Amino acid sequence: MSTTLAAGSGFDFTLAQQLTVIALCALTAFIAHRALAVFNDGVRPFLLDFIQGRTTRSATTAVSFGLSAGFIFGLGAPMALSTGVLNPWLLFLPTDILGLLSPKKWLAPILGGAWGAVVVFGLNGANNIAHDLPVDFLTAMQQMSTPILFLFTLFPVLAITKQFGRLRGAVAGVVEVALVVLTMELWPNMFAGALAMAVGVLMLIGLAVAKDLRQRRADRAAGVVEEVPADDPMASLFSASAARLRRYLPLFMVLGAGVCVLAQMHVFGGGEATSFLIAKGQYAEAAQVDFYRVFGFIPLIATTALASGAYGIAGFTLVYPIGYLMPNPFLAAVVGALVFAVEVLALSWIGKVLGKLPSVRDSSEHLRSAIGDTLQLAILFGSLMAANAMGGGLGILIVGGLYLFNEAMGRPVVKMAAAPAAVIVGGVLLNLLYWLDLFTPVKG
Repeated sequence: MSTTLAAGSGFDFTLAQQLTVIALCALTAFIAHRALAVFNDGVRPFLLDFIQGRTTRSATTAVSFGLSAGFIFGLGAPMALSTGVLNPWLLFLPTDILGLLSPKKWLAPILGGAWGAVVVFGLNGANNIAHDLPVDFLTAMQQMSTPILFLFTLFPVLAITKQFGRLRGAVAGVVEVALVVLTMELWPNMFAGALAMAVGVLMLIGLAVAKDLRQRRADRAAGVVEEVPADDPMASLFSASAARLRRYLPLFMVLGAGVCVLAQMHVFGGGEATSFLIAKGQYAEAAQVDFYRVFGFIPLIATTALASGAYGIAGFTLVYPIGYLMPNPFLAAVVGALVFAVEVLALSWIGKVLGKLPSVRDSSEHLRSAIGDTLQLAILFGSLMAANAMGGGLGILIVGGLYLFNEAMGRPVVKMAAAPAAVIVGGVLLNLLYWLDLFTPVKG
């Protein structure tokens, strides 16, 4: 399977795509202003104090900016420019900030829509300028696709190893590698990691469910009965939060429709690996990848939503893979709205089920951690490959040095975003050296 993108991938949006992005950014900023939903999972727990009036809008905005800025400029923008595909860090993290920042609810959608316009009208110009530079660091960044796609395949193996030990992890690793080799031999046009990831995730879920069922049988045999206090404050909070979200169900259905339509247009990818797959036109494989990610985020999103009274802008992210596979935007809008309706209405039930399946809940945490570990290594390795492509040893020195300097400084740029940001800064520096006649671009 080819993992090289066509050079010069641009942002030639149609009018419908432009209007969809602008309208969705306006909507998400309005929803963030009302503290009904944000995209950044780290910001959501802080919204309870804001909703209950214990903190100010400016303080909450400062938290959102601090937790989001590195991902916007270090991951969202570089990933979009290198793939030609939009992503949630570029669209929804800024609208979190703009929505919370806005002092008036009518101003929030204006600011969000303005950001959407900046994205759809500004990215193509930036893309064209970058590709015309002597050192084309955007084309070099497409080197990131191979390590991201293939290393990401191993996240279920890491999760199984962390939760169930080395032996089962080793078995899962051997099975996944064998399936990757088999896929490359028998189905060369298919993403090689697709089948391997499917089997890995199923193995993890199967092990977790089996462990929980064994524990419940043991508890019943021992006569252990779980008692929930009648005045449990967390149960009361969860109930109030779920009721708050249900009151705004029509607005969430509009949001679900919008996100699903954007995914259906194939100008948007929900994750790092997904962005490269969408750019290659491999929509079924992209849907599969984002579907597996859902298992790692449902417990996190459900519990933070029930604890804070604020949902996720993309919900459980199921609308991503569903959208990629929809045949037209009209059907995508209907299905996306229904998916969000089911998610919001089922929040309380999901919270109760997760409370009874501790191993499954732990599996989601291990999945999330494994996704982060694999992507951190893949993005770092891919960034160094990009550095080599655009500047050889000097490129590696600059990009690797910037990454290490960020580590030494205590990570002012979050680790996941530091390497892509270093590639862009390194690309700018190499172009300056070229104009000073101190560097000759690598021929490729």
